[in-house]
Amino acid sequence: MKKWFKDQHFRSLLKNTGYLAISRVAATIAQLATVSLAAHSLGVLLFGALILIDSYARAVSGIAKFQSWQLIVRHGGKALQGEHDDFQASTGFAFALDALSGGVGMLLAIGLLPFIAPLVGIPGDLLWPAMLYCTLLPTMASATPTGVLRTLDRFDLISWADTVTPISRAVAVVTVFLSHGSFVAYLAAWYVTSLGGDLYDWFIAWRELRRRGLLKGIRPTLKPDSLPGAWRFAIHVNLTATLQAAWGPIARLIVGGLLGASGAALFRVASSLSDSATKPADLLAKAFYPEVVRMDLSSRKPWKLMFRGAALASTVALVAVLILLLGGKPIVSFLFGTDFLGAYGALVILMFVPFLGVLSFPLPPMLYALNRPDGPLKARLFGTIIYFLIVAPLCWRLGIEGAAIAFVIGNLGMVATMMGLLRYEYGRVRRPKTA
Repeated sequence: MKKWFKDQHFRSLLKNTGYLAISRVAATIAQLATVSLAAHSLGVLLFGALILIDSYARAVSGIAKFQSWQLIVRHGGKALQGEHDDFQASTGFAFALDALSGGVGMLLAIGLLPFIAPLVGIPGDLLWPAMLYCTLLPTMASATPTGVLRTLDRFDLISWADTVTPISRAVAVVTVFLSHGSFVAYLAAWYVTSLGGDLYDWFIAWRELRRRGLLKGIRPTLKPDSLPGAWRFAIHVNLTATLQAAWGPIARLIVGGLLGASGAALFRVASSLSDSATKPADLLAKAFYPEVVRMDLSSRKPWKLMFRGAALASTVALVAVLILLLGGKPIVSFLFGTDFLGAYGALVILMFVPFLGVLSFPLPPMLYALNRPDGPLKARLFGTIIYFLIVAPLCWRLGIEGAAIAFVIGNLGMVATMMGLLRYEYGRVRRPKTA
C-alpha cells in the first residue's frame, strides 16, 4: 500500500478526487434535503410530475450535447506543459458545439413536448410550464467550462462550483416549503437554481482563462482544422452521451410512461439513494481521465493506476451499500415519507449498480485515451438495446422492481462489453515489440 502513495499520478488522483469529494458531500446532503422537502410537500403524483419535467429537459440535453469537455481534455491535455495551441483550438471548437447543440436542443424539446408529454406521463395541464422549463437547454448542454477547468487542473474550482446548484436549490426549496408554495413555485426553484449554477460555471472558467492570458487565442469554430479527428471524436462522444441519457432521465421517462407519474417518483427515490453509493466511482472517473491522458499507455503505470483507483472506490462503495441495505426503509420513510416506502424493493435491486460502477469507472477514460471512442459507444449501445428490450415486460409484470431489474441487467451488459474491449486493447498496447 505504501508503494501506491509513492506514485505521483496516484497522489494526484487522490488530491483531485478529494477536492471533488468534499464538495460532493455538501451537494449530496443539499440534494437529499431538496428532494425530501419537495416529496413531503407535493406528494407522490405531483413530485413525479416535477421529476418527469426535469427528466424530459435533461433527456433532450443528453441527446443533443457533445460532452465537449472530453474534447478539451483529449486535445488540450498538455496545456499545463505550456502547449496552448491545441488547448485553445479545442476550447473554441467545444464552445461552438455547445452553442449549436444547446440552441437546437431547446427548439426540438419545445416543439416535440406536446406530442411526447402524454406518452411519458407529463400531465396536460402542466404543458406550458414544462415548455418554459426547456429554455434551460442552452446552458444545460454546455460542458466547455468543465473541460477548461479539468485540463488546467483546477479541480478545486470545479468542486465548489458543483455545490452552487444543490445548495442554492435547497435554500430556494426551503423557502417555498415554509411559504406553502404551489407546484409551479417548486418548478421555478428548480429552474432558477439550474440556470444560476450553469452561469457560475461559465464565469469561473472565463476568469481562469483570463488569469492565464488564454482568452485571446480562443475562437469559436466548427472547423477545427488543427485538430485531426476532432469531429470523429466529438460524434462518437455525442452518441455515447445520448445512450448514457438512457440510464438517467430517459429511464425515468420510460418508467413514467409505463407506470405513471407515481412509478416515476418511486423509481427516482430509489435511484437517488442508489446513486449516492456510486459517487466514489463517479468522482474518481472525473479525476482519472485528465490524469491518464498524460501517461504512456504502453507502460504499466496507467494500468496500475486503474486498478488502484478501483480498489479505493470499492471500499468506499461497500460501506455506502451496507448503510443503505441495513437502514433502507427507515431512511426512505424519514427522508420522503411513508408514501414512498414502495421504493425500497427497487432500491435493494439497484444496489448492484454501485458495484458495477466500481468496475467500470476507469473503462471509458482508458478507451478514450487509447483513441477508441467507439468502445464506450458500442458498449452503451449494447446495454441500451438490452434495457429497451426487457424494461416494458418486466415493468408490466413486476412494477417498479421490474424497472430496477432491467436497469441492472442493461448496465451489466454494458460493463461486460467495455471490459472485453479494454482487455483487447491492453493486449495490443502491452504486446512486446518485435525487432
